[in-house]
Amino acid sequence: MYDDKELQEYRDLLPQPKHFEEGFDWKTIIGAVFIGFLMMPGSMYLQLVIGTGIGPAARWVTIILFAEIAKRAYTELKQQEIFLLYYMAGAAMASPFSGLLWNQYLIQSDAAKMLGLTEFIPAWVAPAVGSESLLQRTFLHRDWLIPILLLVGSQIIQRVDHFGLGYALYRITSDVEKLPFPMAPVGALGTMALAESTEDKKTGWKWRVFSIGGMIGLVFGAVYVLFPVVSGLVFTEPLRLIPIPWADFTRSTEKWLPAVATGIQFDLGLLFTGMVLPFWAVIGGLMGLLITVVANPILFEHGILHRWRYGMGTVDTVFANNFDFYMSFGIGLGLAIGIIGVWQVAKSFGKGSSGVGYRALFITNKARGDINFWVSVAIYVVSTLSYIAMCVWLVPNFPWIFFILYGFIYTPVISYITARMEGIAGQFVSLPLVREASFIAGARFFGYQGIEIWYAPIPIHNYGKATVDFREIELTGTSLRGIIKAEIVVFPVVMVASLFFSQFIWQLAPIPSASYPYAQELWHLQALNTLLMQTSTLEGNSLFFQALSGWYVSAGMFLGLIVYAILSVFGLPVLLVYGIVRGLGQSTPHGLILELLGAMLGRYYFLKRYGAMWRQYAPVLLAGFSCGMGLMGMFSMGATLIMKSLGRLAY
Repeated sequence: MYDDKELQEYRDLLPQPKHFEEGFDWKTIIGAVFIGFLMMPGSMYLQLVIGTGIGPAARWVTIILFAEIAKRAYTELKQQEIFLLYYMAGAAMASPFSGLLWNQYLIQSDAAKMLGLTEFIPAWVAPAVGSESLLQRTFLHRDWLIPILLLVGSQIIQRVDHFGLGYALYRITSDVEKLPFPMAPVGALGTMALAESTEDKKTGWKWRVFSIGGMIGLVFGAVYVLFPVVSGLVFTEPLRLIPIPWADFTRSTEKWLPAVATGIQFDLGLLFTGMVLPFWAVIGGLMGLLITVVANPILFEHGILHRWRYGMGTVDTVFANNFDFYMSFGIGLGLAIGIIGVWQVAKSFGKGSSGVGYRALFITNKARGDINFWVSVAIYVVSTLSYIAMCVWLVPNFPWIFFILYGFIYTPVISYITARMEGIAGQFVSLPLVREASFIAGARFFGYQGIEIWYAPIPIHNYGKATVDFREIELTGTSLRGIIKAEIVVFPVVMVASLFFSQFIWQLAPIPSASYPYAQELWHLQALNTLLMQTSTLEGNSLFFQALSGWYVSAGMFLGLIVYAILSVFGLPVLLVYGIVRGLGQSTPHGLILELLGAMLGRYYFLKRYGAMWRQYAPVLLAGFSCGMGLMGMFSMGATLIMKSLGRLAY
């Protein structure tokens, strides 16, 4: 993996910067308000309607708007100012209070009633069924006070914690071990496209490529998002020229492909995503999907997929197959990936880690805005102790020793493994079901009964991904001091705006409902999968243990390790393993077709036509497309909020 040829192409896309600036000024403060009160509601609305928020688009729209304002003020935004706006938009799009919309659904859901868990969901997650706040669809009620306070408290700890272990690992892997972080330049290139000066835009390629993607996004967004929204405001039901979230063919193909979820998702963004993703990871996903297409009818014939019935659609098919086989099999595959990751890290120590100088940890680069290494370690210790204190208070019956092991043993180990994998190969490592297995152990061996532990803010994190974020900040020449100031400014804006718009969107219509088609289609499946796992800590023969099979887990782990060994022996790209795991994961597979088409176009047409520069074009093109889609999403959101608000005022 260390020498994988495809990943080598990502490693040297950007040179190391020699000059750093904070980029924090009055424009940043205005940007935070703009993002929170104009971008966030559009993102939340699209998440419920089509399953993806405006995400990256919010960043690009904000940057373009501020760049145009600066141009008319006869000035230009610096690269660091642009990145700070980009960073804040990402923080704002998290929309923490949207999680409460999910909680209110979960406690009222048919899934909770079917599994008999409604009465076990604690009041600090959501008010009990029958609460006046649920009937009136409002968060502005005393029954929501404790859930809201807990959410705010955990968010404060989380934002401070961002500069703890993740930053310490970044200093170790980047400054000391000098790992290349191949995917960090991909993230930084989009912002640099918009940092071009007026003269650069006339001769450079970034702005031109971004504009092409933006226009494609505008046209597609008008058909995919705007038309259904506008028609829904005029007629009783929205008209959709393109199915959202997908066209489901499962009932039409069940005679030939029993127990196989078939269909296609027409979101053009998947095409551009396929162009950006490593090619062999996409091909691996296709291979995994084809394996399920062949295997599912055989498993059905032999009675393994025995819960599937003719007439089931995609959602019911996926859940039934997960229950019977793929949940256990996927656990085994995940364990194989975890073992492979640990092995790769151990092997990498002999390939460039010898003779490193750890003195670099204690050398502070003032221009870069470095935090003292021991300060970052102290932040990690204090934040972890805060998480532990909250968990002991919320779930006093659960053995506290597990919280200590989560925070001070498992988290630093898995975070370091992931940091090295991200630094070497751009791959995230996770060991599946460590959290879940410990909950089950607490129930089996320590007498814990209940499901409160599943909702507690336990200190089990993987900070390895944060190292890529800090490397991206460094590559754009942005001082960490500017990032810290931006965090302080954006946090209160995000919390206020998120609560306000979550309340407003819930008031417009029940969630889920026909007004929010993606939530209506998929939230039931998500609730079933979530609550099925939670039955494992209740007394008796829970549904989780009915679904869990040691044989299937072992088979998945064995297959994953064998495939990896075969690929390694024949010198094939090991990214195939990660792709195959994704394809076998039995998540809804309908988006893989457009991803595959994008990967094929990128590799066999655009890469041949534009050469190595295509690796830089692709992420900028995707950024532009996201921007265009986001503009249409925001316009649709604005029209909906205005028209439905007027409708409510009339009565």
